[in-house]
Amino acid sequence: MTRLGRYIREHLRRRLFVWFGLSILVTGLLVATVMNLVGGSTWRQEMEKARTFASNRFAEVWDMPERRAALVQGISRDLNVDVELRDASGTLLTRAGKACEKPDLTIPVARNGTRLGSAQACYWHFRPRNPWRSLLPLLLSGAMLWMISGAIARRLTRPMEELVRAASALGSGKLETRARLGRDATGEMGVLAASFNDMAARIERQVADQRELLAAVSHELRTPLARMRVLTEILRGGGGDPKTLDQVDREVVELDALVGELLASSRLDFGQVTPRALDARELAARALERSGLPAELLSVELSDTALVGDTTLLARALANLLENARRHGQGAEALRIIERGGSLAFCVDDRGPGLLPGEETRIFEPFYRKDRGGEAREAGSLGLGLALVQRIARAHGGEAFAENRPGGGARVGFSVQRAGPPAAGGLPRA
Repeated sequence: MTRLGRYIREHLRRRLFVWFGLSILVTGLLVATVMNLVGGSTWRQEMEKARTFASNRFAEVWDMPERRAALVQGISRDLNVDVELRDASGTLLTRAGKACEKPDLTIPVARNGTRLGSAQACYWHFRPRNPWRSLLPLLLSGAMLWMISGAIARRLTRPMEELVRAASALGSGKLETRARLGRDATGEMGVLAASFNDMAARIERQVADQRELLAAVSHELRTPLARMRVLTEILRGGGGDPKTLDQVDREVVELDALVGELLASSRLDFGQVTPRALDARELAARALERSGLPAELLSVELSDTALVGDTTLLARALANLLENARRHGQGAEALRIIERGGSLAFCVDDRGPGLLPGEETRIFEPFYRKDRGGEAREAGSLGLGLALVQRIARAHGGEAFAENRPGGGARVGFSVQRAGPPAAGGLPRA
């Protein structure tokens, strides 16, 4: 995923998640504070009323031992607490339950301003002090709300993640990419996705029109080029200047090669790869013959040379390798068929000075041309030959490569899958 995609996913969703959690925490603290301020005073008032009520009941029966004992027993039984009643000097008068060594509640008993004694109650030993019993429901509620907030954050960021994915795919050349938000295509996100898809459709249509125009023009150029070659032969037979005719012939051959590259590129653009059963040895021998090179340059270093591929595209790739060796490597020394990484590979060894540091990958970039400190670039070279070799190799499930040889010179080539282009599923076509 792109850096922007990671930022959207890892930062926006995370920030929403954290902010939801902080909102829940602050809300819980505010509610607790309000309840403490409002409910706390009310609780204290109610407790004070209860203490006054109990003090008055004990004061009414203080001088009647039997009724006083009955009141203590009744409170202990009904409220499930230990109760002790002591006089003003602290002497125990009556008890219900166990001894109350550390009373949880002490209620003074008085009558007409005169202190009569006190009532002490112990109740926490009946009710274990477990703070989790009150905190656990709150924690569970907060955790549940936070989980829901995570789902909300994911739902909010999912459309943006999809748009980032679509934009990244479109930028990498997949012009058929469209943003598919589904049920998330609502509101502003839906409008943005529709605008993006409309833009992508227009770009795809414009690029397709340009490719069709390029393919059509390239195809139409073949006819006048063929006529020009016929005319040069006629002029040569009629006594024309041989040097001028040779120059015209070279220019026509150069234009024909350039048109061939454009046509091959157009076939790749439109996915017109026609694989069939081939023999690598025959392909290489035919490429040497068309380039005017001796067949002795062919070196086959493996026994099985069968493969599945597009004849026209592979022939163009081999011609470009040989032409690259002629232009930039002082001529081809050998055309080899080797095993490379489990795939069949074609490579050309040249007689040149080799590759400069970094050129192992740069020579496959479109429009890259060598310039060795003032060395003249050959006219007519646009730097498309090896870039086309790489595209043809990838269309056949392989990769182009370049390296310096230990004995001097460079080795430039490409590999292909024996079973054929990946899109063809490895099945040869007639």
